[in-house]
Amino acid sequence: MLNQPPPHFRIVQSRVSSRGLLLACIVAALWLASVVATWLWAGQLAAPGLGDASRRLHAAERELRTLRAQVEELDQRSATLTRSDQISRQANRELQATLAQRDEELAGLRADVAFYERLVGPTAKRQGLNVFSSEFASAGGNVWKYRIVLTQNLNRGAISAGRMRFTVEGMHNGKLAKLDWGQLHQQPGTPEQPYSFRYFQQLEGSVMLPAGFVPQRVRVSLRGDDFAIERDFDWKVDDART
Repeated sequence: MLNQPPPHFRIVQSRVSSRGLLLACIVAALWLASVVATWLWAGQLAAPGLGDASRRLHAAERELRTLRAQVEELDQRSATLTRSDQISRQANRELQATLAQRDEELAGLRADVAFYERLVGPTAKRQGLNVFSSEFASAGGNVWKYRIVLTQNLNRGAISAGRMRFTVEGMHNGKLAKLDWGQLHQQPGTPEQPYSFRYFQQLEGSVMLPAGFVPQRVRVSLRGDDFAIERDFDWKVDDART
């Protein structure tokens, strides 16, 4: 086996002294400190009021949060007051409606008292079976509700019984016209309305007038086994019932 010649190069481990390494670290730290100081100095030159602005920003943010809380509280109070005002207004409207209703009821009671006084009061005229009043109220379209009041105070305790019907006179297409009981109910042969009372009775119902018919007078007829009574009235509209 041939002998190999010795290598021309050798690997030699380099040894750096501890003193040189420490010096290198100190130089690097000084360089880094100079860079940081230069950056801070440059920032201070570029924005000398940055710190103060930051403090003012934080203060403004705190004030803004406080103002928002106040606005929310005021909104809540406003909503509460608005709702309270709405409730008060609604209660006032309901009270006004109730008062108006009570006024109407009071007026009706006064009219009833006046009616009773005329019928059975000490100064009331003694009278047999009679048609006291005739009133009509519109029910929409050509339909009319009627109320016929019958009275008697001559024979106290006696019962008045019979049948009632009425006719309506007026103008239709420029001519005088008369509608009988069957025409008013749009059915020929409609039976008359019965009644039976001791002192008074209100007969109510509804009839229909032809389109264009203008009512002027009403003739109410009462019939019994041995009597017949008729009384004429002007056409009267009860606005309170309309």
